[in-house]
Amino acid sequence: MAENRVESDLTVAHTTEVKRGERFEFGRNWRRFLKTLDDERIEVAESSLAEMLGLQSLKGLTFLDIGSGSGLFSLAAYRLGAHVHSFDYDPQSVACTEELRERYFPRQTDWTIERASVLDADYLEGLGTFDIVYSWGVLHQTGQMWKALGQVAGRVKEAGQLFISIYNDQGGKSNRWRMLKRFYNRSPRLIRFPIVLAVGSYWEIRAALIRLVRFQNPLPFADWARKKQARGMSVWHDLVDWVGGYPHEVAKPEEILDFFSERGFTLLRLTTDGGGHGCNEYVFLKKPPRR
Repeated sequence: MAENRVESDLTVAHTTEVKRGERFEFGRNWRRFLKTLDDERIEVAESSLAEMLGLQSLKGLTFLDIGSGSGLFSLAAYRLGAHVHSFDYDPQSVACTEELRERYFPRQTDWTIERASVLDADYLEGLGTFDIVYSWGVLHQTGQMWKALGQVAGRVKEAGQLFISIYNDQGGKSNRWRMLKRFYNRSPRLIRFPIVLAVGSYWEIRAALIRLVRFQNPLPFADWARKKQARGMSVWHDLVDWVGGYPHEVAKPEEILDFFSERGFTLLRLTTDGGGHGCNEYVFLKKPPRR
C-alpha cells in the first residue's frame, strides 16, 4: 500500500510539472531512441563506461544508476558484470529501462528497477551505498541540483567511484538557453518540432561553415558518426533532449570540484566540453576516512 501511495504521489507531481511546462518528458524521447538501439550502440556505451571508470569489468560490484533514462547504461553496467539498481523519476524512463532488461536479461534478479526521485532523502538512505554511483546528465535537471549532488555523494561506498556529468556554466548564454527550454515546454506540441528543427539547423549550418573555413568536408555525417561512437547515443534524440531538457541548471568545473572535495572525494578523471554548452564529465573516488 505504501509503495502504491508513493507511486501515485510521484505520478501526480510529474504530471502536474509537465502540464505546467515545468518539466520535459524525457522518457517520451527515450522511448523513441530505443527504436534505434542496436548491438553497436550497446557495445559503444559499454566501452565508454569502462573507459571512464578505468575498469574492464564490473564483476561483483554494485552499480547505482540515478536517472536511468533509456536504460542503456544500466544495461552496459550489467553486461560488464555489475549488480545494478536503476531508478528514475519519469515513468516512461522507468518503462524504457524495464524494456531493456526484458529484452536482454528477462530472468535475472540482480538488476532492480524502481521509480523514485533523487530528491527523496529517505528513499536514497534506504538504498545503502554502492561501489559505483552513476548519474549522467540528470542532476542538473531535477530543479534542485546542489541538493541532488549532495544526495548522490552519500550513496558512494568508501573507495567507491562517482561518475556524473553536469552542464557547463556559460553565464549569459546558459541563461538564454534556459529561457528557450522553458519556452519549448510551455509551447503547444504542434510547434515544438519546428523549434528543435530550427536549433538543429542553426548548429549544423554554423558547424558546416566552420569546417569550410578550415578546408574540411562541410557535410555533417562524420560528426554524426563520432557522436554515435562517443557514448552510443543518437544525434537527433540528443538534440531533442537538449532543446527540451528542463529544469536546467549549470555549474563551472571548479564549483563541482570544490563541492566534492569538501565531501571527501578526489578527482580521478575530468572531460570538459571545451567551454561549450554541453556536459562536463567527472569521475571521483571517495576517499576512506583517516584512521
